[in-house]
Amino acid sequence: MNVDVTSLLAAHPVIDGHNDLLWTARAETAYDFSRLDVGTGGTPTHTDLPRMRAGGMGAQFWSVYVPCRFTGGDAVTATLEQVDAARLLTGTYADQLAWATTADEVEDAWSRDRIASLMGAEGGHSIDCSLGTLRQLFGLGVRYLTLTHNANTPWADSATDTPAVGGLTAFGREVVREMNRLGMMVDLSHVSADTMRAALEVTEAPAIFSHSSARAVTDSPRNAPDDVLTSMAAGGGVCMVTFVPKFVNADCADHHRALVAAAAAQGVPESDGLRFAAFEDRWLEDNPAPAATLDDVVAHVEHVREVAGIDHVGLGGDYDGVETLPTGLEDVSAYPVLLAALADRGWSHDDLARLTCRNTLRVMREVEERAEEIRLVRGPSLARIEDLDGA
Repeated sequence: MNVDVTSLLAAHPVIDGHNDLLWTARAETAYDFSRLDVGTGGTPTHTDLPRMRAGGMGAQFWSVYVPCRFTGGDAVTATLEQVDAARLLTGTYADQLAWATTADEVEDAWSRDRIASLMGAEGGHSIDCSLGTLRQLFGLGVRYLTLTHNANTPWADSATDTPAVGGLTAFGREVVREMNRLGMMVDLSHVSADTMRAALEVTEAPAIFSHSSARAVTDSPRNAPDDVLTSMAAGGGVCMVTFVPKFVNADCADHHRALVAAAAAQGVPESDGLRFAAFEDRWLEDNPAPAATLDDVVAHVEHVREVAGIDHVGLGGDYDGVETLPTGLEDVSAYPVLLAALADRGWSHDDLARLTCRNTLRVMREVEERAEEIRLVRGPSLARIEDLDGA
């Protein structure tokens, strides 16, 4: 189909659901953006502002991620430092970025020719089993919480850890309910399929996948099964398809399974971030990973559309969260290439507008509106994990 991608992106810029630039900035320069100047091109990262502009990006959910090795108060502190870094990034480049916490604020940023900066917290360990901490993160601007990262929390099972609670505990369900009341999106990336299903049963507002793909296309525990995609869509949510090779390409997924098995044989579970990463570095020297391609991502985007519907698909590249990316999608400037490939497969201007931003804006508004309704009938939850789960 003949679609002018440049004009499309000018009117409907990409809202990307997940980017790990802030953790890279912490690791590489301790958040010193004079040394990692993303306002200019040529940075060693996947992400900088000139390439975001070239990619037709209009909004980015920056992940305020901290690894699962941070626990308790240390996890909370490190998350707050990430939040502070998101503010610092936005303020440093205020001529190009604008802080946003609502759909209206995203569109206001566009009216001023700014890219909207938003935040999502990647992992329930960031709240240290405290609904008060959850509320404070929301007050600071965090607009989604990924219920787990690579390891279980005491109240939710991760996709890449040994199941412990069968999905969500009673406290986990209360976390979802309190997120609904606040207006914080429930993010089901990284959680087990049982946790996905449990959260979708509980949530009173649309849920999201900030960076996941389709399990029917690539058999990875990080991807969403078809029944989950159907339930997610029935609730009004959106699956933001990710570009991570081991989630979108079968050979890459098999390669990763072999890595996980080899590590487990040495007593190193995938959920143990530092030890697993060190093992992976050694293992890859003798077992180089295969490559994924743009066509792999296209297949996932089309499958999510087929199963969930055109109103429930978005984009969440996971740039700067992985070492390698599919050929053709190497950095944030590549979104037009993906959109052109979809247009070649018959996607219309309206279809692509929904994919790039309209679906995500709709979900944001519905979550905001539902929270206003819930707050009329329900105050802050004072539940504690020890009361609900007996911990």
